[in-house]
Amino acid sequence: MDLENKVKKMGLGHEQGFGAPCLKCKEKCEGFELHFWRKICRNCKCGQEEHDVLLSNEEDRKVGKLFEDTKYTTLIAKLKSDGIPMYKRNVMILTNPVAAKKNVSINTVTYEWAPPVQNQALYMQMLPKEKQPVAGSEGAQYRKKQLAKQLPAHDQDPSKCHELSPREVKEMEQFVKKYKSEALGVGDVKLPCEMDAQGPKQMNIPGGDRSTPAAVGAMEDKSAEHKRTQYSCYCCKLSMKEGDPAIYAERAGYDKLWHPACFVCSTCHELLVDMIYFWKNEKLYCGRHYCDSEKPRCAGCDELIFSNEYTQAENQNWHLKHFCCFDCDSILAGEIYVMVNDKPVCKPCYVKNHAVVCQGCHNAIDPEVQRVTYNNFSWHASTECFLCSCCSKCLIGQKFMPVEGMVFCSVECKKRMS
Repeated sequence: MDLENKVKKMGLGHEQGFGAPCLKCKEKCEGFELHFWRKICRNCKCGQEEHDVLLSNEEDRKVGKLFEDTKYTTLIAKLKSDGIPMYKRNVMILTNPVAAKKNVSINTVTYEWAPPVQNQALYMQMLPKEKQPVAGSEGAQYRKKQLAKQLPAHDQDPSKCHELSPREVKEMEQFVKKYKSEALGVGDVKLPCEMDAQGPKQMNIPGGDRSTPAAVGAMEDKSAEHKRTQYSCYCCKLSMKEGDPAIYAERAGYDKLWHPACFVCSTCHELLVDMIYFWKNEKLYCGRHYCDSEKPRCAGCDELIFSNEYTQAENQNWHLKHFCCFDCDSILAGEIYVMVNDKPVCKPCYVKNHAVVCQGCHNAIDPEVQRVTYNNFSWHASTECFLCSCCSKCLIGQKFMPVEGMVFCSVECKKRMS
């Protein structure tokens, strides 16, 4: 069940919310309430990833659907009840004996995800501590947030999108099928020496024509030297320490490897969640930024745009019906609007909710009206408002002395008010 239908089933109206307050702005969010097409909270305007509302099984279903009809079907299992693919997320539990005065207790640490390999504990230690997905920790919250940001459900499932036409649904299905076959991959954790043991077929060994006896001889002569060679991370270019696990990406070729902490999206530079990557033009991408490189994304609803007609404004793309006021959702085509925190706001909402207040008349300043601003204080640029706080002399075009929201025409006037 998607989040919007969950809201409807629970009988929550537009004035009610559910779930935890926003992790980003707790002081002004009473609870998460889904905007029906923006995919943000109506109360605080933050995204779903900032609220603890998505359950683990919902995320596992999303990733399971991503891996469906790919070579990674071993990472999913279909439920007998509804046949929906579920991500078989590998959970790691470490137990360490802790010495006590009378007996030995067991300290258990659970990682909400870990690569399914033997050296997974060493892999985790190579990640920044604040990004290690230990259950109940900051790292677990980081992983959950990145799952929501990097792999939005509406980038792969037409049913999660808002009012797609049949033609758009078909085009999206073809797009998803294409990126699954050409770009999607999951990192593989191995020791570089293990890759050497697989032979030169998967390793990029430079120099000469390998088919000639001379080239074969050169390879044999340099075998000992090759083993001593330090491997370099494809991202940071620094050497890999002997015995440390590295991440390989099959689509990139096995001549490239990454430190675990360097396996990041080339656009947002965040760790690729659960090592799920997209490969394009010799670069790693998360799902979101790979899709952004292929299709325009609507700044209003966050969905990819498959329609032939859309709007471009403020260096962003918008569905025609989604270029709306961020506060009241009124259509802005042909209307005056003001950008507030990179979001368009209609003039009435700007005056009501965002406009600065004139220090002279204490009224909101219209966005189309000239104003004088000094530090965090503003005045209408008029003979009625921008006046000396002592003698009321007009200060437009004149020198003035500011003091905590007041302005003076002279030292004398300043002294009189002190």
